[in-house]
Amino acid sequence: MPTVRDLLARKSGDVHSIAPSDTVLAAAQVMNQHSIGGLVVLEDGTLLGVFTERDILRRVVAAGRSPAETKVREVMTSPVITCLPETSIEECGAILSGKRIRHLPVTDARGLIGLVTSGDLLAFQVAEKTATIEYLNNYMFDVR
Repeated sequence: MPTVRDLLARKSGDVHSIAPSDTVLAAAQVMNQHSIGGLVVLEDGTLLGVFTERDILRRVVAAGRSPAETKVREVMTSPVITCLPETSIEECGAILSGKRIRHLPVTDARGLIGLVTSGDLLAFQVAEKTATIEYLNNYMFDVR
């Protein structure tokens, strides 16, 4: 059964972060620069929260707050829902859909080791299904 560790092995190891003391504007600029929808919030290497486009929309723009003045710590999602590298892909999907989140930090005893997004999960599942289809097609039609 595939695990989150398998998924992380197939993707870039880059996890972009922001400090809780940074402004929402700075966070939005980092997300725009890297074409991503969320950041982990770290302070001295400790995972404090997750900050996403949804947080900007709901907790800043819709609330009439200034992105240049609002600190990430004021509007980030915390406490953080995480998973382990040993978590199955199916369970990871259940967490994402059940909690209605799109960014799931992966932690172990040492701390943050990766980030799984709903897009990562979908791409992994498509690749797995494609490999299975190719295997069965080759088996059925004895392609060598």
